[in-house]
Amino acid sequence: MSDTYKTIIAPTEGIYKEKGSKFLSFAIPVSSADEVKEIVKNYRKEYYDSRHVCYAYMLGADRKEFRANDDGEPSGTAGRPILGQINSRELTNILVIVVRYFGGILLGTGGLVVAYKEATTDALDQAEVSEKTVDESISIVFDYVLMNEVMRIIKDTNAQISSQSFENQCEMQLSIRKQDAGLLSAKLAKIFGLQIKE
Repeated sequence: MSDTYKTIIAPTEGIYKEKGSKFLSFAIPVSSADEVKEIVKNYRKEYYDSRHVCYAYMLGADRKEFRANDDGEPSGTAGRPILGQINSRELTNILVIVVRYFGGILLGTGGLVVAYKEATTDALDQAEVSEKTVDESISIVFDYVLMNEVMRIIKDTNAQISSQSFENQCEMQLSIRKQDAGLLSAKLAKIFGLQIKE
């Protein structure tokens, strides 16, 4: 498995119009299913006068957690095309919502699939995509006299300090790219008197 994934940096919007129907699309970076629920609830409130609020999301670096919702549109005509666009760009930690205002003319299932796909494409085309690494956390405890040695290893392995406290002992929470975590742990384990907390 790769230890990188692609996601969008900031929310974007798009639009698609067909035979009087308007499809407003919103691509939003997310990190959990609970966050998705909350955002969808807010969009349903904000666009209460729309006919449908359809969405799809993808979560996790391995892209295994996902869902597509047609919100009353014929099965497979809304959520699946939205998810298809997320998939084709290999994005994750993303939610795309498409709000439909009905224009009085039925589009048919084929027309709906195209409309939801195009609306999603428009929002994603506006998005800035960022490649992120899958990181692991390592917690360590050590005496202050070991600080220079610890800092040298942190610098050598490109680890990041997520949090630290210096009381009787120094405690640090380190974050490092998953593929380098073993090397960092091995180097830290060689420092006499340093503890790696599980």
